[in-house]
Amino acid sequence: MVEKTGQPAYLQIVDELRGQIRTGSLAPGMALPSIAQLGERFDVSASVVKAAISVLRTEGLVIGQQGKGVFVRQPPAETPRPEAPDVNAEILDQLAQTRQSVKELGDRLAALEAAVFAKQK
Repeated sequence: MVEKTGQPAYLQIVDELRGQIRTGSLAPGMALPSIAQLGERFDVSASVVKAAISVLRTEGLVIGQQGKGVFVRQPPAETPRPEAPDVNAEILDQLAQTRQSVKELGDRLAALEAAVFAKQK
């Protein structure tokens, strides 16, 4: 049954079904209960159940088959990602170059100050 929490009923149904899918209670390939069954279970209208199923469809968790029902989708097969360049090494190299430039500028400034202030005495 949908609770009066301020959260729309269809989102409460989404949360419940999403949780069942993630825990495996509704395994890939299994059919969701019918719209009528879900409506009765949650004590809501068919349009509320359809809105919930639409959200699950958008999230890619379920897929509808015309005349057969709505089924839990198989999770997509994980494809290996191409090796990304080592961004950290590049950033560290740039940081080292920047620190060296700042050190050189600091040394030049110190030499200039020493020359200027030595003449003032």
